Amino acid sequence: MQTRKQFFKNVCTVAVGSSMLTSGWLESFAISSRRKSVYFDFHSHAGFSFTDGNLAINSDTMLTKTISEMNEGHLTGGFISLVADAPLLKPAPKGITVSGKYSAGDGWTEYKRQLNQLKDVFNKVSVPLSTELSDLNPGNKKPTGYIAVEGGDFLDGQLKKVEEAYQDGVRSIQLVHYAPNDVGDLQTSENTFNGLSTFGKEIVRKMNELGMAIDVAHASYQTTKDVASLTKAPIILSHSILEMDADRPIAKRAISKDHAKLVVGTGGVIGAWPSGFNKSFDEYVDNIKRLVDVAGIDHVGIGTDMNINFKPVLSSYTQYPQLAEALKSKGLSQTEVGKIMGDNAKVVISKIFRKK
Repeated sequence: MQTRKQFFKNVCTVAVGSSMLTSGWLESFAISSRRKSVYFDFHSHAGFSFTDGNLAINSDTMLTKTISEMNEGHLTGGFISLVADAPLLKPAPKGITVSGKYSAGDGWTEYKRQLNQLKDVFNKVSVPLSTELSDLNPGNKKPTGYIAVEGGDFLDGQLKKVEEAYQDGVRSIQLVHYAPNDVGDLQTSENTFNGLSTFGKEIVRKMNELGMAIDVAHASYQTTKDVASLTKAPIILSHSILEMDADRPIAKRAISKDHAKLVVGTGGVIGAWPSGFNKSFDEYVDNIKRLVDVAGIDHVGIGTDMNINFKPVLSSYTQYPQLAEALKSKGLSQTEVGKIMGDNAKVVISKIFRKK
């Protein structure tokens, strides 16, 4: 019987003899050999953009381009996020402004509109939207998407809609976004509840029960503290970065060391955010390293906010391999880089998703 080593030696010998070992084949073989780690994005708006002030999936053509970039960057998967409060948001030179508020039922209607569009377009380009961790495999030919919703506004104060969203395939809900809602306080507006509301606490319990990822991105320190003290599962903070100078763009969206440690205390993961808060790609890499120094190597991932990020310093999934190499250049081992790029994501999701 051939050993594994002899088998691969014979395969390569035959390939060379048949003039099949082209540079392209070698490159593909090298990639598949070294890509044992997961490459994951905790927060993606793949295919989405703001057009005339409205959030929409551009087209299957534009999404196909994004998927092509994901493939080139060897992305394994990510949370593809709807934006619950999108009609209330307007892009501005220094970030996002909020105008108006929902009437009863408007948030759910908008959620369904975005959800149906997302499923329709992803189906057209044959990209899987999954609810199972087992589908997150580095060997897949296409990245795997998990549906998320940014902002609990769409729930309309009705706990039953958390379970309806779960049945729709949603596997992560970010409790708050930019528009103040009835779930809890956020980083960028005045406090209303001094943390989580009563309804917000009910949501946390229900999401734990269902096996959904609770995302505290955009949540205030006190809201995050309330979630951390209540949850029975790890939480995620899908996209943020450690605070620096107070006058940086969108500095309110950065987090303190203590804020980061709240997430770590649940066994959770923080997605490092390549927004315009960072002055350059190189500084973003340095800021990931700073986050690792505070949170620990097992609690940091990547959350790109791709396609509708504010002045991103990482603007394409084709840069994922470059990011991995840049992290290695900072002295991180291959295993440590793998954890940041996606292995930590797989571990934390495995602890959250309900076992069947």
